Amino acid sequence: MTNKNKGIFFIILSALGFAFMSLFVKLSGDIPSMQKSFFRNLVSLVFAFYIIKKSKIGFSFKKENLLLLILRATFGTLGIIFNYYAIENLILSDATMLNKLAPFFVIIFSFFILKEKIKLWQAISILIAFLGSLFIINPNLIIGLLSNNIPKTSLNSLPALIGVLGAMCAGMAYTMVRFLSLRGEKGPFIVFFFSCFSCLAILPFVIFNFSPMSIKQLVYLLLAGLFASLGQFAITAAYANAPAKEISIFDYSQIIFSGILGYIVFNQKPDIYSFIGYIIICSVAIFMFFMNNKK
Repeated sequence: MTNKNKGIFFIILSALGFAFMSLFVKLSGDIPSMQKSFFRNLVSLVFAFYIIKKSKIGFSFKKENLLLLILRATFGTLGIIFNYYAIENLILSDATMLNKLAPFFVIIFSFFILKEKIKLWQAISILIAFLGSLFIINPNLIIGLLSNNIPKTSLNSLPALIGVLGAMCAGMAYTMVRFLSLRGEKGPFIVFFFSCFSCLAILPFVIFNFSPMSIKQLVYLLLAGLFASLGQFAITAAYANAPAKEISIFDYSQIIFSGILGYIVFNQKPDIYSFIGYIIICSVAIFMFFMNNKK
């Protein structure tokens, strides 16, 4: 296996892990998103602690990076909470597709924070991707804009809008990860700090607003955390073996996995407008993939 093939294998494994994470989050039922996020991050914390101890990386960090670590953890936590809310209230493939807007937000935030230039084709790609997201968020809004008659019901898209907000927070978190990596912080410690910060931040909400769970619901949440950890470490292994520009497009296989799982388990079928949104966003992602490779 070449390094590139290893990278492709691990990123598809990561996509499968995150798809199963979304499935078990939805199966856990009517539990507050905060509580779901706590158990997800608790499992990740245990795995990150084990990896650090085994690899002997250590738990120290540069003091000048503390603010960046806190920002990464804060936005990462918000991203998970918002994403879980979207998973609860949307079909799996729609929630997954909206979450895949995160790489486009990374380009925007990298421009402001890392001072990376945005090329014209990147700017156009971002605009087209967000247009595609409107088909998923609320097709009635697009129809209303085209017909110059926006119905009141077209503005009732809170779960989808929160899904986009989750992608935006994830984009900021990924930008912070890149910034921290450039400043010498190790990946496993960034995951450990994030998981630890997230558990401590969410714990008061869980204590004072705890929703009783059945054994089955607890098992589903622990499985969600297990598959989230698989996804997290698999994607780390993927980018350790191959550059992002060569393998990132395979991350969109998560949409296919989520669509299949949603159909098998919940009999969910995306409507025609969602399919249009999928095609637009995936087409833009493929275009950017080939443009990056060309450069």
